[in-house]
This record gives sequence, structure tokens and C-alpha cells, in this order.
Amino acid sequence: MARYIDAVCRLCRRQGEKLFLKGTKCQTEKCPANKRPYPPGQHGKGTKRRSKLSNYGLQLKEKQKVKRIYGVLEKQFRRYFKIASKTKGVTGKVLLQLLERRLDNVVFRMGLGISRAQARQIVRHNFICVNSKRVNIPSFLVEKDDLVQIKAKEKALNKIKENLELAKDRTVPSWLEFNLAGFSAKVLRLPEKDDIQQPIQEQLIVELYSK
Repeated sequence: MARYIDAVCRLCRRQGEKLFLKGTKCQTEKCPANKRPYPPGQHGKGTKRRSKLSNYGLQLKEKQKVKRIYGVLEKQFRRYFKIASKTKGVTGKVLLQLLERRLDNVVFRMGLGISRAQARQIVRHNFICVNSKRVNIPSFLVEKDDLVQIKAKEKALNKIKENLELAKDRTVPSWLEFNLAGFSAKVLRLPEKDDIQQPIQEQLIVELYSK
């Protein structure tokens, strides 16, 4: 399965804002986005200010931002948009709902991983069960009333406990009912735009793909 394997801190610097792709590590003073608050590349440091973007540039930047936040590449992201455009409801909101329902995102929202990349790894290592069945596909979409549990050996559970401690200040969204004792979460409802903690202008993405 294709995924981005380059340095993720470059993505935040290119975006011009923190995307918290490394989770709690992005909150430290050592974060490259703090130490080098300019675009990456040979001429990045010489850029005194970012040039004003056109409408297309703003739309493209917002699409890239959402792709980077959820760790999705272009082909898969375009597929999500195609599904959203054919689904009843507001296309932009349905698109974000699909991304939020990804299993790797649910594991991240539970606090079992400090970042979505780490949560994806937890899923790929076959540690996650949905309704008592093991699922190792990060893009698996959860449904209402699904029960997501972690079933791993002691060594992996100790690491996950460390992650939970690091993520203790992060609020579990209201569409998930998290059970700390059982390392599980029940999907109470499908996520809404208000459940997303980062500001996203999904209408710009709809406008981009509608051209």
C-alpha cells in the first residue's frame, strides 16, 4: 500500500502551519517547524514572506493540507471525493466524515497512537479488532455501533499505555465512547464537521475537484 515516507516536518513547513503529524513531538521546542519557520528547500530561508495565493492556489493548498493530516495520497483521496459526491448530503462534509471514519484515524482519536502514522502502524500489525474480528486495513471505515478493541501482547500493550499517557490531554471526540479499562471504543454515531479539531475549509476542496 502506497504511503508517504519522506520527512513529515517538511510538509508542515511547506504548508505554513503545524499539522501535528508527529503528535506530541510537534509541541516541543525541537520541532523543525519552530526552529525553521520557512519553506523547505534551497531558497526557503531567503523567502521573507509567502506570496499571495490565487483562488486555485488556496484550493490546492487546502486539499494538500487535508491529505497530509490524514496521511492519504492523491489517488485514494480522489476516490474518497468521488464516493462523497455520489452520497446523499453535503459533499465536503461527507468527505471529511469518510476520512474521520478510517480505522487508523479512530485508533489515533482513541489515543492509542500519538500520531496517525503510528496508529496506522498499530492497525497494520494486526493489533486491532472491530466487532471481535481482527482488521489490519488502515482505510477500513467504521460504522455506527461498531466496537473497536485492541488485542496485543504485553510488550505492545505497554507501548500503547505509554501513548495513552502522552495523549491524556487530548480529548476523545464525542462520537466515540472510549473505555480505558478495556482499551476499546464504541462508535456512538458518525462523525460531524464539528468533531474535527483542526480548521478545515472543505468547500475549497469541493470547488477544486468540481472544475
